[in-house]
Amino acid sequence: MMRAPTPRLEHQAIMSGNALYNDLSGYYDLMCADIDYQAQSHCVHRLQQLFGNGGRRHLDLACGTGPHVRHFIDAGYSGSGLDINQPMLDRAVMRCPEAQFSRQDMCAFRVDEPQDLITCFLYSIHYSGGIDRLKACIASAHRALAANGLFCFNAVDKHRIDNASFVTHSARHADGLFRFSSGWNYAGQGERQSLRLRIERSVAGETQVWHDEHPMVAVSFDELQTLLQPYFEVHVFEHDYEKLIPWNGTSGNALFACVKR
Repeated sequence: MMRAPTPRLEHQAIMSGNALYNDLSGYYDLMCADIDYQAQSHCVHRLQQLFGNGGRRHLDLACGTGPHVRHFIDAGYSGSGLDINQPMLDRAVMRCPEAQFSRQDMCAFRVDEPQDLITCFLYSIHYSGGIDRLKACIASAHRALAANGLFCFNAVDKHRIDNASFVTHSARHADGLFRFSSGWNYAGQGERQSLRLRIERSVAGETQVWHDEHPMVAVSFDELQTLLQPYFEVHVFEHDYEKLIPWNGTSGNALFACVKR
């Protein structure tokens, strides 16, 4: 699977579930090299100042290799994170040795002490997979927060997904030149959508290609706000980490800031 048969010919493998996430965890940071983690973290820090309780106990759900946790620690928070993938957590520990990490399901997690801020970046809230598990994730976050604590995440509205739209970037690594593409896909009905990924590696005149498809929960923003409102006071913003603008009601990506009731 990892070897291209001839120069410039694609060797393709379809991986199910989180196989790519597990098997290629060493390339995860490279895949996310174009993400401005500092801007995202600073934006949510501002939301905590504006809407939260001002506390500095932070938990990042689906934390991956810990880049957001690192920024929050550097901003004065006591950092922690959880993820279901142990290789990712091993890298997070190396990046943030002073933080607390645990291997847990974000839809059924526990904390040792109440948190002031819980985050879930990079659309990872959709990894809940189904509406019932999304409800459980929301309930778990509410239970883990201190009084007036803040739950922040970004999401995509299922009704505004363009199946033909993909985001692509390239990055050079000691193992070759990598090209990463990702895009949402929604069939138009039901509670499941998918994140489709393609990784291409070129080295010494040969090219390898991996394809993966991650099952995700599909939800509209109206449905999502209905799920959140029994637990939180909900503020919805445009998906712009540089400036806080109320959601215009039409764009398909948004940032949710949810204050514990």
